Amino acid sequence: METIKNDKLTLTISEHGAELLSIKDNGGEEYLWQGDPAYWGRRSPILFPIVGTVWGNTYRVNGREYQLSRHGFARDKDFTLLAKGDSQVVYGLHDNAETMKVYPFHFNLAVSYKLTGNKIHVVWHVENTDDKPIYFQIGGHPAFMVPGAKKGEPLKGALRFDNPEPMRVFISKEGFLTKGYHEVATDEGLFPFTEDTFNDDAIVFDHSQIRHVELLDEAGKPHVTLDIKTPAVGIWTPCGKHAPFICIEPWYGVADREEYDGELKDKYLTNKLLPGSSFMSEYIITIG
Repeated sequence: METIKNDKLTLTISEHGAELLSIKDNGGEEYLWQGDPAYWGRRSPILFPIVGTVWGNTYRVNGREYQLSRHGFARDKDFTLLAKGDSQVVYGLHDNAETMKVYPFHFNLAVSYKLTGNKIHVVWHVENTDDKPIYFQIGGHPAFMVPGAKKGEPLKGALRFDNPEPMRVFISKEGFLTKGYHEVATDEGLFPFTEDTFNDDAIVFDHSQIRHVELLDEAGKPHVTLDIKTPAVGIWTPCGKHAPFICIEPWYGVADREEYDGELKDKYLTNKLLPGSSFMSEYIITIG
């Protein structure tokens, strides 16, 4: 594990999955869920090279079938520490014989975390080191403590979106996109939630509807804010567990549509990189 800090925040990051493990302010308050497996054992996994689930855990490249479980393999791989300073750390992962069995592309993936004041810049960099185009999805899955919530007690909290009239797409119980869009009721962007709000699994917005999400404290002030550029965002907490956290997930990609049997390159919200080219994006977490 590595730790970086400034006068506002201290972060802890693991080489396993390049996963952010802790966000503490200078008073010692923890903002990130701490991964109790009784509720959900992860904290902020990196989703790559897919987001969500592919139909039958199977996808196709040039007619050949490959198997990948939900959210891909990056979250379960050990990354290499590439660089570290007082307020920034960079981890890297590249293809190997094991990844080629399930993802037939040569790539470099770098994940960096940088502190500037009370802001955390999370940067993804994907490089095509192959001699052909590569196709991928990437996303984040950070889980934040809901102010006032406690383990084993009914969850209650509130978010504020920058879009007062977002439209969601439903994810089936099996984890696949369904057809059609549905209104999400807000009060000028204010979105109160309980765990029952997630009876139908994650709330997913696509078409870049949401660029700014605030998790509010009990006084209605921003506790954690995410500024994102991704075309999709998922909001989730496990229903029925009385878990005290909420995930705000920026995604370049989504799960398969039900019964999708096409190629990876044609999958909704899949990204293409030509040989020698690269992709870079960031989302920003603001504390307080």
